[in-house]
Amino acid sequence: MSAPTAIDHRSPTGYSLPLAYWLAQASDLAYKDEATIESEARSWGFDEVRHHQTRFTPPFPLEDTQAYTVASDHMIITAFRGTEPAQIRDWLSDASTPPWPGPAKTGYVHYGFAEALQSIFPDVKDTLAELRTNGQTVWFTGHSLGGALAMLAGARMYLEDPRLQADGVYTYGQPRTCDRILAAAYNKGFQNRMYRFVNNNDIVPQLPPEPAFTHVESLRYIDSGGKLHESMGLLGNLADRAKGLTADAFAPAADGIRDHSIKRYIAAIGQNV
Repeated sequence: MSAPTAIDHRSPTGYSLPLAYWLAQASDLAYKDEATIESEARSWGFDEVRHHQTRFTPPFPLEDTQAYTVASDHMIITAFRGTEPAQIRDWLSDASTPPWPGPAKTGYVHYGFAEALQSIFPDVKDTLAELRTNGQTVWFTGHSLGGALAMLAGARMYLEDPRLQADGVYTYGQPRTCDRILAAAYNKGFQNRMYRFVNNNDIVPQLPPEPAFTHVESLRYIDSGGKLHESMGLLGNLADRAKGLTADAFAPAADGIRDHSIKRYIAAIGQNV
């Protein structure tokens, strides 16, 4: 098996592993500078490119929030940039972080995620309204923090402005983002449209701590050997995580950081296509 060499702009809604591969590539591209994003996006067949960015001042734990939107005649992708595991781990582990009311007052979300998304959401929304002129499919994606923002952007569009709601959301190494009330509403509204990829012992999806925050459904689990599973029982999951920890006998604790790399997600998904 080999990774697809070109993105299919007419990708149908629902689960598509080739699309998952390309949206992982789009998530990786969100870490690059604007010129690189524009050049790469145009090589993929997207003629329209928009950048979204804002900067924060202390004591907010992030320096900025960045995303980009690209559009062709048949597809629009908004990809949110993530952050380094060490940085996100510190503030996601802070149990004193206050909750933020969820979209349309549905449940609660992590304050840091809500604040980060709000800083660019109006621009993202206006851009989608401007570019969606041909009934294009709309996809949100992101890695790490970017995955949380993609999931929340999807929730906000679905609950607050359904005409712009995404046809699908694919995230990679996404942290727990919201409470069970919003997760339940999201699971209902995004059934067969949300896909959350987790690579073995990736540390970020294990944060922030339960039970205050939880994950949405539709897990796609990559095991220690790189095989993709649409479901994984508890015992099998624990055994596979233990196997991943022993892969490097000299630095087992580093497995959670290594597994978080978007490059590892891209490689594993590409092998499974």
